[in-house]
Amino acid sequence: MTSLMLKEARSAGSHVAEQLARDQARYAELGRWLRTAPPSGIVTVARGSSDHAANYCAYLTMVRLGHIVASLPMSLLTLNKAPLIARDALAIAISQSGQSPDVIEPIRYFRDGGATTVALVNDAESPLAQTAEWTLPLHAGAELSVAATKSFIASLVAGALFAGHWQDDAGFLHALESLPESLQRAADSDWSKAVEILAPARNIMVVGRGIGFPLALEAALKFKETSAIQAEAFSGAEIKHGPMALIHEDYPLLMFATRGRQRGAKVLLAAPADIAERDLTLPTAVTPDLDPIVAIQAFYVMAAQLSVARGMDPDKPRHLSKVTKTS
Repeated sequence: MTSLMLKEARSAGSHVAEQLARDQARYAELGRWLRTAPPSGIVTVARGSSDHAANYCAYLTMVRLGHIVASLPMSLLTLNKAPLIARDALAIAISQSGQSPDVIEPIRYFRDGGATTVALVNDAESPLAQTAEWTLPLHAGAELSVAATKSFIASLVAGALFAGHWQDDAGFLHALESLPESLQRAADSDWSKAVEILAPARNIMVVGRGIGFPLALEAALKFKETSAIQAEAFSGAEIKHGPMALIHEDYPLLMFATRGRQRGAKVLLAAPADIAERDLTLPTAVTPDLDPIVAIQAFYVMAAQLSVARGMDPDKPRHLSKVTKTS
């Protein structure tokens, strides 16, 4: 069985190539604006996979530009009507559909309150795209599988473009140009060992740290969505603060050991090719800050295959729909 999820995940490289060929002037214009008028505070507005992409964007923004970024609890505005001070802030929304009220309403609130509002959204005609001051399309094309794959990868790339243009880092922006090729290589990674080990699994712990933590969050979500495995994501720094008690001899653990991060105990260690004790080869990009983008590509291919190996249809997760409208 070749699922839509697998086809769409494998197509990410070509969509990223289109993404990189368009809207660069708009990203550069936004970067110049933010350098001229730095925000007083930054919040991200997103749900699900998009929130994991926002986590990556926030990490890059903090490590490269020094601005503190917080994830907005949307209920502060949609349910509690909290009087947040929006003037001179920056609100960044990330969405595939751009249709969920709990993403649209905060962006409208922040824009009305004098904030700079940015939407990284796949549907450029969506309500979210129409609400934000700065709309930057993902160009991932229509995504038919319920589980987001190519749109998530495009969201990561958009976050990197955003940070790179704000920082005006020519070297980093040049490194982004190699992503389509890196993604294609990553799509051909052999993670069959993971399918073999995880096919009978009932639960799993997924570990990442630093810029690799969004990978753990996204992988855990996909395990739940497409394979009905109870998965939890943890930072590697948190394992000894309680979660270690869950681990026993047969408890599966997937660890994303991206470059420059400490490595620890494992069941399945996904690490770069120069780590001899790895179980899975973690593909890398031209620069470590882009490694999560190609690493999740390899994971998605495995996740689609794992779902089929467990007798499930990755395109039709139970109790889920493509567009989730929450308030």
